[in-house]
Amino acid sequence: MIYLDYQATTPLAPEVAAAMRPWIEEKFANPHSPSRWGSEAAAAIEVARDQILTAAALDEGRFVFTGSATEALNWAIKGTVERSERRKLVTIATEHAAVLDSLEWLEGKGYQVVRLPVGVDGLVDLEAAGEAIDRRTALVAAMLVNNEIGVIQPVAQLAAMAHQFGAAMLCDAVQGFGRMDLPEGADLIAISGHKIHGPKGIGGLWIRKGFEPNVLLHGGGQEQGLRSGTLSPALCAGLGEAARLAAERREADTAHLEKLFQVALATLGEGWIINGSSEMRYRGNLNLRRDSLDGARLISDLRNFAFSLGSACASGSGRPSHVLRAIGLSDREARSSIRLGFGRYTGEEELVLACRRITLAARDQHYLTA
Repeated sequence: MIYLDYQATTPLAPEVAAAMRPWIEEKFANPHSPSRWGSEAAAAIEVARDQILTAAALDEGRFVFTGSATEALNWAIKGTVERSERRKLVTIATEHAAVLDSLEWLEGKGYQVVRLPVGVDGLVDLEAAGEAIDRRTALVAAMLVNNEIGVIQPVAQLAAMAHQFGAAMLCDAVQGFGRMDLPEGADLIAISGHKIHGPKGIGGLWIRKGFEPNVLLHGGGQEQGLRSGTLSPALCAGLGEAARLAAERREADTAHLEKLFQVALATLGEGWIINGSSEMRYRGNLNLRRDSLDGARLISDLRNFAFSLGSACASGSGRPSHVLRAIGLSDREARSSIRLGFGRYTGEEELVLACRRITLAARDQHYLTA
């Protein structure tokens, strides 16, 4: 199988597996235990925390481990509004479900939620943002790199608008952490392990000093008094090593992705249209469409190639992507779109093979329906 679904999850890096193995096997102690073994496990978690903070290159903040980026985003949103008297929240219409569903839940409790529109390029309308963010706003939430179409949002500009009125800025950096600089001005930043060649089941929230959300999970306060639950030294070590490796390999990974991006476009050939901005995008995400293509059928026809229609969280719903609808695509155009995701371990030859097969299968569809 040729794997082209890097936005859904990334292959575990061998270095990460090696870093995790001792804490899965012989060093299995509870890191919150006062025993010597427990202290060793706790020390491993702190090493991982330092690796993540170093990779993030952010000052004046701390990093709190969570079970996922979804948990981190829920905590950041709900915990921030709980500590604020303000009742307004601003986000972008193309955000991940973890943000949109959390805000919809708050909307049901009487909060005002503004969902900012995007243009055909997928980028937020900054003029609309300027009109929406005001002194009633508690939080602005924006994704750094869109998980479906790969566009890079101007988070720093949104943060400046938020701070002008004393609002907090939350950034979902799941698809961008380890691959680009994190945005200036963000007060809360969510990340995930399995999107940077780390393990599943681990994520975290970077918190600027003074922006600590109210506690979401109660129990023992094991994680800096802000989150309860026994931490997994193996998962924390895995995320730490993945972050360290991403920072170390960032230049090489970036160059590799740029080459793959150009190779994919050249191999796919004419007839494909990129969804979202061609310039302001992460090069490891190629979301594109073709007239009269049935994306779901294409995936079914090419079972030896792993790619997707969009977000793994929304797959199987039968509804067109909310992101593709937000950039103005019709339901038919959305269903004719596919997402190819590639990265560190994608070979140029296998990508060429996959793109050739995808284009041939897409042409066959056209001939059969013509």
